[in-house]
Amino acid sequence: MSIDPSTRRPPPPRSALTLRLVLATFGLVISCVAVALFVDQDLPPAPIAIAAVLAIIAAVDLVIVIRRKLHGEPG
Repeated sequence: MSIDPSTRRPPPPRSALTLRLVLATFGLVISCVAVALFVDQDLPPAPIAIAAVLAIIAAVDLVIVIRRKLHGEPG
């Protein structure tokens, strides 16, 4: 990282939105598969609920990242 000599401040940080997009997609797919497998195996509701909550979190993150990318944020 180079420092601008006129202001002596580093450049503004850049967000890794593409990486977040890939990771959120991966998390959503894995969580949905886990929910399907847990339901198929007749497991207690707790692991199913945990996997479902993780899928919801990944889906929300995916929506946020897509909106930020559509608004022109770099990354």
